Amino acid sequence: MSVIATVDLSAWRAGGSAADEVAAQIDAGLQRAGFVLVRGHGVDPALARDVRAAARQFFALPAEVKQHYSVPVGGRGWIGPGAEANGFAEGTETPPDLKESFSLGADTATGDAEVDRIWFAPNVWPREVPALQSLVTEYTAQMRSVADDLLALCAHALNLEVNPFAELAARPTWTMNINHYPPVSVVGEPEPGQFRIGPHTDFGTVTILDREPGAGGLQVYSEDGGWEDAPYDPEALTVNIGDLLEYWSGRRWPSGRHRVLPPQPDAPEEDLVSLIYFYEADHDALVTPLAPPVGKVAGLGPVTSATFIKERLDAISVG
Repeated sequence: MSVIATVDLSAWRAGGSAADEVAAQIDAGLQRAGFVLVRGHGVDPALARDVRAAARQFFALPAEVKQHYSVPVGGRGWIGPGAEANGFAEGTETPPDLKESFSLGADTATGDAEVDRIWFAPNVWPREVPALQSLVTEYTAQMRSVADDLLALCAHALNLEVNPFAELAARPTWTMNINHYPPVSVVGEPEPGQFRIGPHTDFGTVTILDREPGAGGLQVYSEDGGWEDAPYDPEALTVNIGDLLEYWSGRRWPSGRHRVLPPQPDAPEEDLVSLIYFYEADHDALVTPLAPPVGKVAGLGPVTSATFIKERLDAISVG
């Protein structure tokens, strides 16, 4: 049996005893691995399908065309092969991840030029795939709604009278990466220790993943089970918590450690696209960890969201 629990967000939204049961399930599930599968999320699967199809059109463009949209890790646009090595976030030197990404994020400018440059820069949309902008805009709006519900559920799971993220995520930073994992015929044979995404944890509050199943797919780590293939449910979103929510919980919930395997010998031409929504908090949110007995670690000091996350983003940039 997988360490990853499945919860029904529609039952949480319904309230009453059913919501209490979901809250207990998510607390137990997050304590095991920092991951849950979420059904009843209300996101139309056709929307994710259409976003993925438009993204594939972009990734199929010649490299010299995509280069016009090239940005470093943390930027808005195309992050090409070789730019990122997520294993560095754990202090492990690994070859670059075998992927390319199209990245975008919150663009609700604050008026502070330096803050906006880092956290609320304008998104860049490829004119070669005009449908991508409207599709992704609708998709991220729905992901924002799911993320807010998940944070409210997390607060309820810990029996808090007030959901602190109602204020801490009033104008949050967030990023969406559309990750393309090409086949061996494109990326070549993996080097020793090379992954599509190296072992790491995410940095923010909750991450919401719409994935395609594959032999070279997602694996999740837990203390009980070690590395195991993440279960796949076509009707569920895969959700994990990031370092900031782990910290806020007083390390009650471990940040979900995971990796994406390289192309496998029995499926070398597998070609996958994942939609990943990384939710955070207001850039200037002061996140104060929960003390025991709710949290597991005493004496953790407050942190500012932007500082906390920026340190981790800088660590995974190659070069």
